[in-house]
Amino acid sequence: MITRLGWGVLAASAVLYAGGAALGYPEPGVLAVAGLLAVAAAALWTLPRPRLEVRREVAPLRVARGEAAVAVLHVTNEGRARSGLRAGDRFGSRVIDVEVPRLPRRAARSVTYRLPTDRRGEIPVGPLTLERSDPLGLSRRTTSYGAAETLVVRPRTVPLPLLPSGRAHHLDGTSADNAPAGTVTFHTLREYVLGDDLRHVHWKSSARTGTLMVRQLVDATLPTTAVVLDLRPVAYDGDEAFELAVDAAASVAVAAARQNFPVRLLAAADTLLETKGGPADAEAILDRLALVAPAPGVSAMDVARRVAAGGALVVVSGPAADPADLLPARRRFDRVVCVRAGSAHRSPALPGVTVLDVPDLETLSAAWTRETR
Repeated sequence: MITRLGWGVLAASAVLYAGGAALGYPEPGVLAVAGLLAVAAAALWTLPRPRLEVRREVAPLRVARGEAAVAVLHVTNEGRARSGLRAGDRFGSRVIDVEVPRLPRRAARSVTYRLPTDRRGEIPVGPLTLERSDPLGLSRRTTSYGAAETLVVRPRTVPLPLLPSGRAHHLDGTSADNAPAGTVTFHTLREYVLGDDLRHVHWKSSARTGTLMVRQLVDATLPTTAVVLDLRPVAYDGDEAFELAVDAAASVAVAAARQNFPVRLLAAADTLLETKGGPADAEAILDRLALVAPAPGVSAMDVARRVAAGGALVVVSGPAADPADLLPARRRFDRVVCVRAGSAHRSPALPGVTVLDVPDLETLSAAWTRETR
């Protein structure tokens, strides 16, 4: 590909040739021919395409914001020997410079470099681009190698205790429907299968039917944690406060999901995700929150008014949020919590609403444990 400088040389050569021919001077014509030959030589210089095979690995493919991630390029030279190459590997909208060492014919080299993980999102990594230009900068050829991989940068989280919610819970442990033998409320009788707790055997029914029968128990008051994330830029004091809000929402939702409780995740007027709880759902929550971005719209307080009643309600917003707007929700939920991300000032206590002012993620765990007991 001819560069702007190359096109300029071609244009100047044409002007010189035409001017020299019109005025009868041979010197401009000689300069014009020299310019044309220089551009032609530059194009031939950049014409050969290096024969490289590139394979890329990204580890890990999913990472929390700010944690380490690396890319490994395995480069094999299938053509003639080459000195060190300077290439660029695409990372989203950026290009990361990569130095490839000398490659003899049929030789392979591996190059490792760190990936920036300061921003959330699904970020394509690759392809590797090799730019070859002539010494005068008249022609340039860019070639791409290797398939792209995708790095998912997810929110940071901190461990949080489960938010107490619901009116009746099993005293011996989890009250999730996916518990091996159910929980507290009788649901039905079923045949015994290997691994069932013998304490749940219903002996009268077993004697009457001649088949070992067990009681299947469920929890009729399984609490749901509804997490509402405010996406409006006006609610936050800059991008860092918004990122802190996303981290806080992820921490709350993941804590509930990992303990097998249902989670409803909402932002603006949309339901981002609705899960039944479990480790796989916790991963799905992190993947979904990796993609959220600031957007104008309704406030989190307005969204909270339309959330189905029951369980716990956690609203995550910025310093501009007024927790008093959540007072009408007290009668519809067992627990109501307002997390104000980026706020360093302690808000006054409100009856029935727990307000957490969180200046950074490190203080969230202690404040959550202290205020939600």
